Amino acid sequence: MTDQPTPDSTAPELFTWEFATDPYPAYAWLREHAPVHRTRLPSGVEAWLVTRYADARQALADQRLSKNPAHHDEPAHAKGKTGIPGERKAELMTHLLNIDPPDHTRLRRLVSKAFTPRRVAEFTPRVQELTDQLIDRFAERGSADLIHDFAFPLPIYAICDLLGVPREDQDDFRDWAGMMIRHGGGPRGGVARSVKKMRGYLSELIHRKREALPAEPAPGEDLISGLIRASDHGEHLTENEAAAMAFILLFAGFETTVNLIGNGTYALLTHPGQRHRLQDALRAGDRTLLETGVEELLRYDGPVELATWRFATRPLTIGGQDIAPGDPVLVVLAAADRDPERFADPDVLDLSRRDNQHLGYGHGIHYCLGAPLARLEGQTALATLLTRLPDLRLAVDPVDLRWRGGLIMRGLRTLPVEFTPAPRTGTESTFPVQT
Repeated sequence: MTDQPTPDSTAPELFTWEFATDPYPAYAWLREHAPVHRTRLPSGVEAWLVTRYADARQALADQRLSKNPAHHDEPAHAKGKTGIPGERKAELMTHLLNIDPPDHTRLRRLVSKAFTPRRVAEFTPRVQELTDQLIDRFAERGSADLIHDFAFPLPIYAICDLLGVPREDQDDFRDWAGMMIRHGGGPRGGVARSVKKMRGYLSELIHRKREALPAEPAPGEDLISGLIRASDHGEHLTENEAAAMAFILLFAGFETTVNLIGNGTYALLTHPGQRHRLQDALRAGDRTLLETGVEELLRYDGPVELATWRFATRPLTIGGQDIAPGDPVLVVLAAADRDPERFADPDVLDLSRRDNQHLGYGHGIHYCLGAPLARLEGQTALATLLTRLPDLRLAVDPVDLRWRGGLIMRGLRTLPVEFTPAPRTGTESTFPVQT
């Protein structure tokens, strides 16, 4: 066992607003001096932070670290302090982020039958259509808040379409999601109420789709119908499990993509050399740099700062530090992905970086199921923005930007931009947009 270093004046203060703006110097200090560090979180829960790449990769794949909050040695999980507020009361705990094998193995196999790479690939034209329609709404204006006007609505409407939420109901989802994404600075009770409303709606929608499900799948069948179909043939997926899976696909899928687009655009606007390289490649019809570039943006300033909660089920050692049963462990992806022991020049943004096995989508059996969809949305959003609005630029000084203060996610509250007004695509809007 390696003792924790004695606190001194050089130790960084974590989880302040200043830290949220730029956590990377603090993470560099932790990697060097306290790579597995016990700290008290803003919620009052004490947890271990794992900051080095090798330790993080080990912890993400270590099955002695359970995803089930029942293994926490304190009752805090019952109060919603270590998960999504309200998910327990809404009976939404049985999703992939909260369970272990063998239940995880069974559920992941069933969900994978519905959420296939082919289904995502077939969704490409719709993502492009949504992207263009959203840009159309502000292109002629010459200015926008790219979070509110673009990065936030795009994944909401995309995942609603993929799940099979009727268009007339999608603004409700936008409202509920808006409350969830503000949870870092808003009342937890508001998040719980939104979760409860979403749970009730999903249960009703699943019931309606089950009643009307045809014997054979039609081309382009929605994802909820696919989940129902997987549950009705051989292995069993309960209605609660189907609702929980639809919920977590929405919850985990939209905020990560909001931040991928927002953080990625901000990184490009503050690294003009890299941004111009990408624009030149896109003009030449070469998407190679776009593909490696999105992976680099995920590594450099990714949407998920800390991996979701894990709890030790028995004694183990990470990075020379003994972890007791019941202790919470949080893998700091943002720190691991800038570890100089793994990445050359880790604080440099290099869109052509090839050796880039970042941990932005996790590792092991909990590797992000929605990674192909996130990549599709990120690549489409960034390529279309840079192509249609080639002189896109920040409308404020970077020091005036504010980052949301949540624990797990990392993202901007707003991203004001300016550009030369551009023509619309001329396509008719096919989704509801709030004004």
